[in-house]
Amino acid sequence: MNERKSPIPERDDNYTHNIFRSNERSLDRRGFMKTMVGAAGLFAVSTLPWGTIAAKKLLDGETNAWPRQKIAEAASLQAGDAREFAYPNEHDSALLVCLREGEYKAYQNACTHLKCPVFWSKEQRELICPCHHGKFDVQTGNPLAGPPRRPLPEIELTVENGMIYAIGVKPYEA
Repeated sequence: MNERKSPIPERDDNYTHNIFRSNERSLDRRGFMKTMVGAAGLFAVSTLPWGTIAAKKLLDGETNAWPRQKIAEAASLQAGDAREFAYPNEHDSALLVCLREGEYKAYQNACTHLKCPVFWSKEQRELICPCHHGKFDVQTGNPLAGPPRRPLPEIELTVENGMIYAIGVKPYEA
């Protein structure tokens, strides 16, 4: 029988004999904590300008000046009709619903669950989110069914000289 003599003792022959153990603890707990504190400090310093801007707006009591936007002629909508529009800017979809003659409601058109578009169901008289079967009350915007837990943001409306205008978005109340 030809026995091969290895320079590595059998008890140490576990395929790790080529690791240099002198450098295996270069990042110990103390080094790791120093790195983490440094990273947290860097993050805090990098967000300081945005925090300053937000604090200034809060302290100055700056309010949003919502644009006044024409949506539709009141005479063009019958009870149960709905019309999509963009408000407060071109990237924010909204939905206007004529409940009855002279009574209108408008909401931002993104489900409060996962931002899927919301549709008006004239037959059910509800706002429907088809993604997860969410339903919202058209009078209040409150969720009736499905996963949404927050109401739809309501758009403030005014009717002047037969025209319907969007004039703001009501703040969300918890």
